[in-house]
Amino acid sequence: MSKRSSIDQQAWWKNLKKHRYLRIFIFVFLGIFTYGMLVTNVIPETLEVEQGTVSDQDIRSPLTIENKLETERLQLEASDAVEPVYSKKTRYAQNQLERIQDIFHSVEQVQSQIDERISEIEEASNNSNEDDMTIEELSESEQLDLLEELLPTETIEQISDDAFLILLETTGEDLETAQETTTSAVYDVMEEEIPMDEVDDAKDRVESKVAIAAVSPDLLEAMIEISRFGITANYMMDEDATQEARESAIEAVEPVMIREGQLLVEEGQVITGEIYQQLSLVGLTEEVPLYYPYIGLAIIISLLIAMLAYYLNDAKTSLQTNNTHLLMYSTIYMLTLILLKLVSLTHVIDLNGITFLAPVAMGTMLLTTLLQSRVAIFTSMIFAIIASIMFNSESSGIVNYTHGIYIFFSGLAGVFFLSKSQRMMRMLQTGIFVSFINILVVIAILLLKNAQYGWFDIGTNVGFAFLSGFISVVLAIGLLPFVEAGFGVLSPTRLIELSNPNHPLLRKILLEAPGTYHHSVVVANLAEAACESVGANGLLARVGSYYHDIGKTRRPHFFIENQMKIKNPHDNISPHLSKTIIIAHPYDGADMLKSHKLPKEIVDIAEQHHGTSLLKYFYHKAKQNDDKDEIEEEEFRYPGPKAQSKEAALVGFADCVEAAVRSMQHPTTEKIENLVRKILLDRLTDGQFDDCDLTLKELNKAATSICETLQGTFHSRIEYPEDDLSKKEDNV
Repeated sequence: MSKRSSIDQQAWWKNLKKHRYLRIFIFVFLGIFTYGMLVTNVIPETLEVEQGTVSDQDIRSPLTIENKLETERLQLEASDAVEPVYSKKTRYAQNQLERIQDIFHSVEQVQSQIDERISEIEEASNNSNEDDMTIEELSESEQLDLLEELLPTETIEQISDDAFLILLETTGEDLETAQETTTSAVYDVMEEEIPMDEVDDAKDRVESKVAIAAVSPDLLEAMIEISRFGITANYMMDEDATQEARESAIEAVEPVMIREGQLLVEEGQVITGEIYQQLSLVGLTEEVPLYYPYIGLAIIISLLIAMLAYYLNDAKTSLQTNNTHLLMYSTIYMLTLILLKLVSLTHVIDLNGITFLAPVAMGTMLLTTLLQSRVAIFTSMIFAIIASIMFNSESSGIVNYTHGIYIFFSGLAGVFFLSKSQRMMRMLQTGIFVSFINILVVIAILLLKNAQYGWFDIGTNVGFAFLSGFISVVLAIGLLPFVEAGFGVLSPTRLIELSNPNHPLLRKILLEAPGTYHHSVVVANLAEAACESVGANGLLARVGSYYHDIGKTRRPHFFIENQMKIKNPHDNISPHLSKTIIIAHPYDGADMLKSHKLPKEIVDIAEQHHGTSLLKYFYHKAKQNDDKDEIEEEEFRYPGPKAQSKEAALVGFADCVEAAVRSMQHPTTEKIENLVRKILLDRLTDGQFDDCDLTLKELNKAATSICETLQGTFHSRIEYPEDDLSKKEDNV
């Protein structure tokens, strides 16, 4: 008798596992546990350094960050180094010409007004008591006043009164010549580029151009003064272009980055103000808040656990509803993190590559064997993220991408090779496969680093990666029985153990009901093949078939396969009593299996393999014996429940087929196939497949598989001659 006692059989867990908040508590606890495993890896390192002191160690940057102050300084230097951008203002020449033309035009207007005023004065005085000189003096003063009203103040201030008076006294062709000569000279000079520091030279050039005019000396002086006034700088700094050039220079400056692992201070170097600023920037001084890393870690872990909870609650696995399996998952998860943490602490040994011993594949192998490969794959990604932080002691930064990649591939290797088969030999082979993948990943990492490694360093890295696979599989195989027993999980290893013919219950069937034992073996062959054809658990169906009729051992002789050379006891009892005895065997078997603490899946197959089917033989016999003909069909049906899983449904189907085919006379391939199809249709129309998730396509595949298996079991025999009867052998 098995003495194993799983957590499901503990009273305290039976009450606790149905608590509405248990799943939330488990995920919260996983988050707290993970935080505790990683918090020591994010404790900020601070240095007791001051400006002007000498560093007693080499100090490297733990992260990559921009030195904004240095970047801004270089940008300012680049901006200041940009020369002003100059350009010729073509409009300035036109403006100056308009000013000179305005002067001559205003002079002409004033001359016209003065002539009119003189005429009015002469008419009023009739030249009686006024002499000509007085009239001229009055007219000069008045001319200047009139001219000031027409010209801008700037022009009046920069040109002398004498020059204006000379122009006012000049008339006719001389004034026209003065205007043309002056404007032409100014235009010619202003067409050239005239910087601010060359204005005087330009004025000298315009003066030389005007000086050749054939006019009176007084008028020439006035023309020179006006032409010099018309010359101004036209080659000046372009503010917009200069600003654009400076902005381009600023954008061209590359940000000054402090790289992760960059040497900031050498041992024995004086810590200057600039160096101290860099140390503060990367968080190595006490001036930086220390709580930021803890908050960041909490956010990362919260996201990881939230994603994990969502995936496990959404994935169609036993973890979705079975809190016992969720507790088992959490145990494997925490155990794997503890092992990774212990390995991460070995960096103090200072042996190159020793941390590659991390046996993360152990966790993914256990999850693949006990739960599902997809759950193990998702968990391997979680382990990789956690390991990239946990193994950061070998990195100058907070994240060690090298170990993150290594753990990711190592964990996946423990899933892919094991997902197709989970037998013990396959697990040993998986260890070799994990070691091979680990070696490839380590070699790839060493090549990516492009460093000159010695043969000893390469050997230690590869050697520890190789050992990781074997350590993982040894731990997985060693822990598997304890996890199976502790959480009542039905793994392939446990199923193989239960299929041992020396198991007390199987020996009980063999000794007390040998016909039933043979029947169970045949059913096991049929059910396993059927389950494998539809993607169900064939091994579970086989083992379940071995135990499905254990209840018959209580009254073995009431079942026809055990009635060897004895009279059928049903002939001497009523159909109702026969019905009671026959119907009891699934539930007697379930009780016996429970008392021996066999897994629930095996118990369910024994209890559900007949579903609510009808005992047709005893039902019709009872109707024949009952004169009132008032017998209800429900009285002769199994009370159920109907099969809840594919395995239970197919075991029940195979059980019915085996019994029917065994009773056939001279079975042929065609007869067997017709019988199997008829039984399938009867059970389908009777609703025996309603509670399991078998599709019509899968049922057809299962029926075909059973037919193929039966053809091998009930193959034809060679007819031996009578004379050779003593020599014939079974043709197996």
